[in-house]
Amino acid sequence: MKKEIRQAAIEQLISQEEIANQEELMAALEKQGIKATQATISRDIRELRIVKEQATNGKLHYVIFREDPISEKQQLYANISEMVTEITQVQFLNVVKTLPHNANVLSAILDDLELPQVVGTLAGYDTIVILSQTIEQATKINQIFKEHLQSQD
Repeated sequence: MKKEIRQAAIEQLISQEEIANQEELMAALEKQGIKATQATISRDIRELRIVKEQATNGKLHYVIFREDPISEKQQLYANISEMVTEITQVQFLNVVKTLPHNANVLSAILDDLELPQVVGTLAGYDTIVILSQTIEQATKINQIFKEHLQSQD
């Protein structure tokens, strides 16, 4: 199965159904005759920039992350102001607390920006861990977040 065909099927499925996890996605693909491993599905989710979003019924489901016409940095700053409740630096790491269900979206924005101070991110329900190579780089990220957190006041 060609990657492009599989990814097009994934996009179609998540736009038509509320798919909550990789197992549901794999099952839906199999119904269409598309077999893929969990590792392949995981890569496709990353490449297609699929994140989880809360539906009106409160359940989480996959959606494709779409960028607004504003610049990615402006979007990051706006989302920090709207979503982040606190940030704590621990040596070369920053632990960011967000409002519930927002860590994944903010993490995707950070990953897309490819900031030189960010090696990678790990996102959960309401927490992001931002990894930097050095304490100085982590301090710069911490300053950026705190600067835009202060704009909430």
